Amino acid sequence: MNIIKNKKIWFSLSLIIIIIGMILGMIRGYNLGIDFTGGTLIEIQMKEYIEATEIREITDGIDKNATINHIGETKDIIQIRTTENLNNEARMELFGLFKEKYSLDESQPLRSEQFGPAMGKEIQNKALLSVIIATIGMLIYITFRFQLSYGISAILALTHDVLFVLAIYAIFRIPLNSPFVAAMLTVVGYSINDTIVVFDRIRENMKHAKKNAYEEVAEMSIKQTISRSINTSLTTLLAIIALYIFGVESIREFTLPLLTGIMVGTYSSIFIASPIWVLIKGKKGNI
Repeated sequence: MNIIKNKKIWFSLSLIIIIIGMILGMIRGYNLGIDFTGGTLIEIQMKEYIEATEIREITDGIDKNATINHIGETKDIIQIRTTENLNNEARMELFGLFKEKYSLDESQPLRSEQFGPAMGKEIQNKALLSVIIATIGMLIYITFRFQLSYGISAILALTHDVLFVLAIYAIFRIPLNSPFVAAMLTVVGYSINDTIVVFDRIRENMKHAKKNAYEEVAEMSIKQTISRSINTSLTTLLAIIALYIFGVESIREFTLPLLTGIMVGTYSSIFIASPIWVLIKGKKGNI
């Protein structure tokens, strides 16, 4: 399979998914979690560990997107976060369902409150600022170590990764929350690592290649590093999959975007970053 010659196929596949995600995101909106929308928080002392799936049998009647966390040393306290703004009467009614089913002695939950989306705005602003600073830093570093063409290609590939993951979340209506932001910042760093490995091999091969043989060098470099990229990603994915299967719900919220992001990042380092570099060098060979 000639990856560089078939670059239009890879670009088209990514573009189709990203456009579909953007359209669906604009039409029906993203499924924003409680961190961005505001909502209700309730903490209940259950006296023993109760599986999240069992708790959802009650909470799904109010909010199917509610977040369930287990806190406390013995994980016997459940923390329920709903995107619905429940008033005091509704919160007490929800607590009553737990009290009746699990024969709780308490007359009221440990904690019960409503909060607005101000925290979500802060998370969005700081996440955007973090991405901008990281992007500028990576562009400067890659340009210094390689050339501007490598830096531009790497940043465009990173942009592809973020947009692709957002598209997947829009298409499948997966909740966007603060763990998603943290995971995406992690993916940005992980993805650039794979891309740099390929670019480093391209730079070495260019020293012994014919002038303007960008496509041939890129193709050879990808084939020399593809097994390393795939094997590294597979070992990382195995660990994350284990966390997703055996971890508590709060861990799953963090590992899901990691799973998606690492797969997309591996794909882009092979099928997107190097073909973009070839296009840039073909038009502006001196950068």
